[in-house]
Amino acid sequence: ILSMGISHNFIFCFSQSPPPFSVTPPARPTTPLNSSMIVPPPRPASRPKLSAGKLGGINEISRSFSPTSVSSTSPPPVAPLARAESTSSIGSSASLSTATTPTIGTSRGPSPISLGSQDSLPVATAFTESVNAYFKGADPSKCIVKITGDMTMSFPSGIIKVFTSNPSPAVLSFRIRNTSKFEQILPNAQLVYSDPSQSDSNTKDFWMNMQTLTAYLKKLAEQNPSSSYYNVDILKYQVSSNGIQSTPLNLATYWKCSLTTTDIRVDYKYNPEAMVSPAVLSHVQILMPVDGGVTCMQSLPTAIWNAEQKKALWKLSEISEKSENGGSGSLRAKFDVSEGPTKPSTLAVQFVSEGSTLSGADVELVGTGYRLSLIKKRFATGRYMADC
Repeated sequence: ILSMGISHNFIFCFSQSPPPFSVTPPARPTTPLNSSMIVPPPRPASRPKLSAGKLGGINEISRSFSPTSVSSTSPPPVAPLARAESTSSIGSSASLSTATTPTIGTSRGPSPISLGSQDSLPVATAFTESVNAYFKGADPSKCIVKITGDMTMSFPSGIIKVFTSNPSPAVLSFRIRNTSKFEQILPNAQLVYSDPSQSDSNTKDFWMNMQTLTAYLKKLAEQNPSSSYYNVDILKYQVSSNGIQSTPLNLATYWKCSLTTTDIRVDYKYNPEAMVSPAVLSHVQILMPVDGGVTCMQSLPTAIWNAEQKKALWKLSEISEKSENGGSGSLRAKFDVSEGPTKPSTLAVQFVSEGSTLSGADVELVGTGYRLSLIKKRFATGRYMADC
């Protein structure tokens, strides 16, 4: 057990409980397609046929991820994106949310697309990945990691009129690149088709069931006629991982408990190797439950103590390679307790990174009739925890 001295202490002693901090419940867009299954249409003729052979590296691999249950906070959601060019927008499909992230761009209202438009139709795409990790002490071999992702497309409201006025609208086809890290891909079976005879393990081609897509967009428009865009879940995937090397932020916790005091240290280290390109981890929060009847807390850097929930909360603005010590540091706290010794608990961490993914997945449209007006990428924590 390491000795943990604290200098320049921040001391909080309590005579009454401060107001609890709260967490916004999870919110996730869904695509409730309930129409009957439709036989996949033939692949668009304008797209070249790929050589026969199975797509490698797209097999489901069973993984264990069952760390100790713990109440955790949630990362900030992605505010809807709007672009004046197409007024299409992508909202976050991450499973956790809390503080607000500034909106990027400005929507001008309903889409300017009109019947008979000869221009290519704009669509926006978002990749959202969730990294789940469980750290046990300082032993990297005991780290369990699971990374999942999903892809969402956003369509401007004006595109519905174009689709409904044309009995055979151009088929929307797209290709996902950098799929070699994917262990499994699960397309929306009612909307998306793929060609099984693809031999390139680093790309995967798909095309849309336009009849079902049109019907679903019309349903969304009926439910929310004032919206200028509509989001559709396209597919989900699981990314291969390599233990602690696949975690953007490595963690190790240490506890020293006695009848009257509890000392805690949390070491963290930014890991750029987990990312295709080093990205900033923002809105970092570390939540540590502490029992034993805490009467006083000293912490460095300053933590917030919630007496009602019996939890200490550290908030760090961001962590990156440009941070002090290359993104490595320690959180320390000493608690005076009246009902010790404290029982070590599981801490929960949250962060979010905008503009990149852990898998490096990307997308391009294939064929004519459509254009990508925006590609949004992000990753965030799911269940990201550590025990001593």
